[in-house]
Amino acid sequence: MGNGAFFIMQRKTCNEISFLVEDAAEGGFCTRALGVPIFTDVKDLNDLRQKVRDAVKCHYDPADRPKLIRLHFQIAAKR
Repeated sequence: MGNGAFFIMQRKTCNEISFLVEDAAEGGFCTRALGVPIFTDVKDLNDLRQKVRDAVKCHYDPADRPKLIRLHFQIAAKR
């Protein structure tokens, strides 16, 4: 075989991804994944879950897609 070095590429999978949800300046909410370049804007919280799922689905191949999506809300209280 020789003294050559062998490199094996491993598929990097993660089981979980977290998003930070914040108030958007123009209204609605903006979300961003922590540690991964995934961003999305939504008009209301009813739309939030589906748009985040769609963004994750577009970013990852099916075999690499996280199984769990966590949403961390940092929303200003309305007075």
